[in-house]
Parts: sequence; C-alpha cells; structure tokens
Amino acid sequence: MPPNTLFVEEDRGLEQDGRIQLETQIPSHYAGQRLDQAAAVLFPQFSRARLQQWIKSGALTMDGRHVKPNYKLAGSEHLKVRAEIEPRGEWLAEPLTLNIVFEDDAIIVVNKPAGLVVHPAPGHYTGTLLNGLLHHHKRLANLPRAGIVHRLDKETTGLMVVAKTDEAQHQLVTQLQARTVKRQYLALVQGAFTGAGTVDEPIGRHPSQRVKMAVLKRGGKEAKTSYQPLEKYVDAISLVQLRLETGRTHQIRVHMAHIGHPLIGDPVYGCRLPAKLLRENPQLQVLANFPRQALHAAQLGLKHPHSGEFCEWEVPVPEDFAALLDGLRC
Repeated sequence: MPPNTLFVEEDRGLEQDGRIQLETQIPSHYAGQRLDQAAAVLFPQFSRARLQQWIKSGALTMDGRHVKPNYKLAGSEHLKVRAEIEPRGEWLAEPLTLNIVFEDDAIIVVNKPAGLVVHPAPGHYTGTLLNGLLHHHKRLANLPRAGIVHRLDKETTGLMVVAKTDEAQHQLVTQLQARTVKRQYLALVQGAFTGAGTVDEPIGRHPSQRVKMAVLKRGGKEAKTSYQPLEKYVDAISLVQLRLETGRTHQIRVHMAHIGHPLIGDPVYGCRLPAKLLRENPQLQVLANFPRQALHAAQLGLKHPHSGEFCEWEVPVPEDFAALLDGLRC
C-alpha cells in the first residue's frame, strides 16, 4: 500500500463527519525513531499532539497492535488510523453576523469588528467569534479552539484566519511559529517619528498588575514589532503601519507605549492627550473621546495550507477609525 493512503470521501485528508481512516507503511530509514515522531512526518495534516492521543487510545495502531508513542521503530511496520474526532469543548453555536472576506474548504478569513471577543473566557462565554463560527460551520467543533489559530483583542478590528480542517490548522500554526505569516496593522498613536524602526523587546506578564503585559528584561518572551510612519498630524499624532514579527499578547500596544507612542484610545497602555495640545488644537478633542484603541489588522498574507499558494487580503479601517483620520486631515 502506498504511503499516506487516505480512505475518506473528501480530498487531502478532510474528515467526513469526524471519521478518519489512514494507512501507511513505515519506510526502512525510520528505523530507530519514535513512533509518534515518524507518524508526525507521515501524517503531516495532523498535529503531533493529536497523533499521540490516537496512539495512546489505540486509534493509531502498528501492525495491528496497540503500542506506546515512544515505541522505537524497526522500519517497514504498517500503521493504521481509525479515529473519530470528538467535538472540542462545550461551546454553544450562536447565529452571529460575520464579515467573511474569504472562505474555501480549508480556511475562513474574517474581518473582525470592534467589541467582538474572539474566544470564550470568564465573563464572555457567549457572543464570541468562536460561537459564531460554530454556527457558521458546525464541523469546526471538531477542531481545537474551533480552528482559531491567532487572536485579536476585543476592541482591535481587522483580519483573522480560521482553519476548517485539522490539516489546515496544523499548517497555519506551523507558519505562525516560523513567522512567515504577514500581519500588517494600522495604528493611530501619540507623538511624531523621525523614521522607521523596530522594537525588539521581550514581553511578559506585568509583575504587579496581572491583567497587563509589559516589557520585561528578565523572564519575557522574544517580541519584535517593525513600524513605519505614514502620516503626521499637528506634530503630535501619527498614523503608523506596523508589522508583527512575533505574536505576543498586546504586543503592539505594549511596544508602542514602551517607546513613548501609546495608541490613541488605549484604556490600558495609553495616556491622556496633554491639555495644552487640546486647547491649541480643538479638532483633536475627538481623539480624546475615542472609546477604544485605534488599531486595525489591515493586511494578512499566508501560504494556503492546501494549495501552497501565497494568498493576501486587505481591508480598510472601520468607519469610526476612518472618521478620526478624516477629521485630522481637514
């Protein structure tokens, strides 16, 4: 039997009603490797964690036997998967209006509005993007986090990609880890810039305010944000294009505040506009009243998890953000 033969009705290993049927023969040069390591290479459409679960449960067998994930291979063994993917979590499917920019059999690209929480959490168990996705495509219940592979803060708008299959999710996570996904943002920030640059400062949980993140010289995780100023208004406000090279929680908001350019409207990391600036420029009062951080995920680019083709999407800033910019340009 040829390697990685799939017995499903749909192409590329998509599950039919949650049922997975796979068979392959271990090549001889895999001798000495762990079973779970070899399975991760031979069945790349599934995560290693998923394959380990199948090995432990007996859904993935070797020569008809139930063995452990760390079993050392001799080569030429026959692997068989007969699995049913159970729904993950106990989330509710809810009818929500989703602004879907693109969808095919592998991914959904969504333009998230302000005020929409991405994932259920204490205080937000319903009405989230995840709840709406489950209603839109019921088989997302079979995937971890319903196919969500990255997040945007509640009040941040713009593009997100969601996987529709186990294979697509594994491929997208791999791209995110390899930092090959293009994520470009627009932000309105305080202050003027002298040029483009990169903030390369580690980020971790704030040592005393646990709801916040902070730049930490010790104990923080690597975080890089590149910025390019686009427009300047009254020498005090700038429109900036930002590109994430890593994806830490609140990364753009923390990095911009760290270098003295907090986002307009940021309730956590921002600061008030100087009273003198507002007296001299009354048109800026609209910025002081903006109720959320002025941050928008404008561009998203990635390699399609099935075709391998690089795909890119772009969406304009939402109406409230656009109104700020129009007011500043008058």
